[in-house]
Amino acid sequence: MIEAHNLSKSFGATHAVKEVSFTVEPGDVVGLLGPNGAGKSTTMKMLSGALLPDNGSGKIAGHDIVVGRADAQRALGYMPEAAGGFPDLTVREFLTFCADARRFSAVQARQAIEEISESTLLTPALDKTFRTLSKGWRQRAWFAQSVLHNPSALILDEPTDGLDPGQKDHIRDYIRKISERTAIILSTHILQEAEELCTRVIIIADGVIAKDAPISALLDGAGRLGQAFAELTATSNKAGS
Repeated sequence: MIEAHNLSKSFGATHAVKEVSFTVEPGDVVGLLGPNGAGKSTTMKMLSGALLPDNGSGKIAGHDIVVGRADAQRALGYMPEAAGGFPDLTVREFLTFCADARRFSAVQARQAIEEISESTLLTPALDKTFRTLSKGWRQRAWFAQSVLHNPSALILDEPTDGLDPGQKDHIRDYIRKISERTAIILSTHILQEAEELCTRVIIIADGVIAKDAPISALLDGAGRLGQAFAELTATSNKAGS
C-alpha cells in the first residue's frame, strides 16, 4: 500500500505540493497526471524518501517514509524521471549493484537479473555499457531495477519515455501483470497510456489534487481522457501561459 497524508513541499516561495492525500492499494494502477510543474515528480520523490516533506506524512507498506525510511524503501520500487548515470557500467553491473544494495546473495542476484532481463526483453543489452545504449534501452534498464526485488509498492515517473511503440506495449503489459499484487503509481504525459493502463487517475494542478477518481468516471463518450484533463487543469495552464 502507498499512503500520502497532507504531503506538502515548498522551494523558497514556490509551493510545489500542498496537502496532497491519497491511498493506493494492490490492484490499483494509479495515473498521476498534470501539467509540467504541477507537483507530480515532487510528490513521487517525497513518497520514495528521496525528498523530505515540509509537512504531512507518507507510508509504503505501513512504513513511514521519514522515520522508517529504510524499511519503506525496502518495500518500494522506484524509477525516477529521466533516470541516468553510471555511463561506464554495463547493464549487468548496474543491476548487480542494485541487487547488492538490496542485500541479495550472489546467487539470488544472478537469478533475479536473469529473470527480470527476460521479462523486460533486456537480455541483449546486459553486457553493454550505459554510454553505448539508446535512451530506450537505458529506460528499460532503469525499469528493470525498479522491479528487480518484486516490490509490494511501485512508483514510476514517466516509465515509457523514449521507448518505441512495441517496447511501450511490453512494459505496459508487464505493469498490468504485476498490478494484482503491487500498489502502483505512475506519472505520464501520454493520456492514451493512462486510458489503456490505469484503473484510477489523480490529476494534480498547481500542487493540489484537482480530481481523484476511477478512470471510467473521467472518460468521454469516445473513451478519451483529454476533455476532462483539459477542464481540470485549465486554471494551471492559464497561469503558466
